[in-house]
Parts: sequence; structure tokens; C-alpha cells
Amino acid sequence: MTRNDIIDRLKLRRIINASGTMTALGASRVRPEAAAMSLEIIDHFVDIDELQAAAGRAIAQATGAEAGCVTSSASSAMSIAIAAAMTGPDLGRIERLPDTAGLKSEVVVQAGHLVNYGAPIEQAIRLAGASPVAVDAGRDITSSITSNTTAALYVVSHHVADPGMPLGEFIAVFKPHGIPVIVDCASEYDLRGPVALGADIAIYSAHKFLGGLTAGLMAGRRDIIRAAYLQNRGIGRHMKVGKEGIAGAIAALEAWSKRDHAAARARQLGIAALWLASLRDVPGLSVEKCADSTGNPIDRVKVSVHKDAGLYAWELAARLAARDPSVRVRDDLLEHGYFFLDPCNLAPGEEETVARAIRSEVELAAKRRDGCRESFANHCKRITARQLEWPEGF
Repeated sequence: MTRNDIIDRLKLRRIINASGTMTALGASRVRPEAAAMSLEIIDHFVDIDELQAAAGRAIAQATGAEAGCVTSSASSAMSIAIAAAMTGPDLGRIERLPDTAGLKSEVVVQAGHLVNYGAPIEQAIRLAGASPVAVDAGRDITSSITSNTTAALYVVSHHVADPGMPLGEFIAVFKPHGIPVIVDCASEYDLRGPVALGADIAIYSAHKFLGGLTAGLMAGRRDIIRAAYLQNRGIGRHMKVGKEGIAGAIAALEAWSKRDHAAARARQLGIAALWLASLRDVPGLSVEKCADSTGNPIDRVKVSVHKDAGLYAWELAARLAARDPSVRVRDDLLEHGYFFLDPCNLAPGEEETVARAIRSEVELAAKRRDGCRESFANHCKRITARQLEWPEGF
């Protein structure tokens, strides 16, 4: 069976992912070890508590935390962690969420961290029944702490508009008050840093850089991880993860410790170098290598699209996506006139296809003179309209 058989059978478009670990594209390639262990456990019945305990040991070893558990996703882990801060291990409280009457229910978060990662961060907080308390940059964050504060949330993501206070300083504000700090670092390489700095719960995606099946990992203090796991008796039941996801996370963590990270880094740098060399002379484009904004060991290529390219950045991204195979770029900042090319999920040879596709679309736009016609606002409206028509047209 070839790797494209399922693509043809389900009548899907073949995609070259130069965007990164994006949920909308399936996040990442699953590591062979994770796929094998997930397949191995499918035909077995297990005690999920026992399997989760095994996962907890693997998470603790990888992160340096006291304990850990697996959730259905990193986003669900945020809601579950916040719920745990409110209820502790009290089953009565757990079973009545999101009714928080009589519970501390305010979550402090820096305003620049209230981003939309595909859904609003505020919604992850409210799903548990809690309320976000936004703190503007420059304001004394201690003034946001009240008798109703249950937790503080810190987001590490390229989506963050203003990082604000460094994580270590943020944790130091809340520690003396006994307020747990939850760190959403779903797309981060650093599995040990947040816990080492004193985070009470650190949240990771099992599927993005780790290459497991879709799942979330929570690592942290034993008591609050236990309270988080007990949310499976409440709202966590509606966000449950299966045995295959848990087993895949264990295998992905074990594989991570053995992975040749230096070789992966060298390959990605080679891809970036090829893009820079291939696109430097394309009329209307300028390219530069950029380090990852959150400190991950990734260099991406920023492609700025100028007016003399004959089309806008969002038009170029849309035309690349419409190709066969569809070429997807990192497009969350298109309104600024640029996008990024990410090397981390490319199969061998795909980097050359990406470069040829970009050059071809710019040349076609110059020949046809059919670019610079759709405003960014109309581009966004068109994308939203298509989503609202789902499943028609898909």
C-alpha cells in the first residue's frame, strides 16, 4: 500500500505542509514507534487507570515533574487543569462543574496571552466554569490577585501578541499566595523548563513535535495532577482520551529521548538554506531566515510579498493552497504582507516542490496580471464563508 492510497480512497487533496505543526492540517507525522504501540494496544482491554499511571511515569521522567496524565488534547488540558485548581480532589465539586457557586473561580492571565489559537483562550477558561481576569502589560500583576483567584495561566505560543512578564517572574508572583500556575506550552520543544521554573502544571501536545497520536500531556505537582485526573468523573469525561492515544503518548515520549535532534536540526537548516537560495531572485519577493519566536530550535523562512510581485501575500498563499498538491504556508500574519515557510514536517524533496510552486505562482500572476484584486478583508470573508458552508464544497 502506498502512502497516498488513503488520500485517493477518501478523495482528499494531497498536501505539502510548509506551515508547521498546525491542527488544521493534522499537526504532524506520527512517529513509527507511536503508531506501532497504538496499534498494538487496540486489540487489548486495559484498566485505563493503570494505563494512565504508566503514562504518568513516562511524563514525569520526560519532564522532571512529580506526576502526569494524558488528555484528549492540549486545549482540553487547559480546561481540565483550571477545573482541578477550583475543585481539588473533591468529587462533589467535580461533579457539579461548570457550576462554580461558592468556589474560587477567577483565572489571572496577561492580556497579550488571550489569543485565538483556533479557538479563544478565554473559552478554554470558561468551559470549566471559571472567569478570565486579563492583566494589561505594565500593570502590577499582583493587584489582580483577590480572594476569588483560583489559578494563573501563562501561554507560550507564536500566537501571543505580547509575551509580557517572563515565565519565571510570572510564577514568582503567584507562588507566595499558593495560587497554582498553569502553563500552556503545547507546541514547545522544552519539556523540562516550565516545571523546573516552578510551574504547577505544564501542558504539551502529544501530537505536534512529539509525534504521538492526538492527545494532550499534563505534567506537574502530584496533588494538582491527581485533581486534574479526577476530572474524568466530571467535565473531563466529555474530553476523554482512548487507550490508543495514551499508549501513543508513552511511545512518543520514549522515542523523543532517543531522537537525533541534532540531525533533525541540520536537515531543517538545509531546507531553509535551499529556500533562501531558490527564492532570493523571485521578482517582488524578499526572503530571510527567522528564528522561532518562542525559542524552539527551528529556523523558518519569512517570505515578504511586495506590490511589484503582482499579487498580495494572501493571494499568493491562496493560490499555493489551490495547487495540486496543495502547498500550505504559515499564514497567520498575512495581513502584514508576509508568510513563513516551516521545514519541520516536510518529506524529502518537498522543499523543492514548495520553492518551484512559489516561483511559478508569482510568474503566472505577472503574466496574467490578475493579482492585487482581493483585499485582505474580502479574503477573510471568503475563507469564513467556505467554512460556514461545510460540508458542502469539501
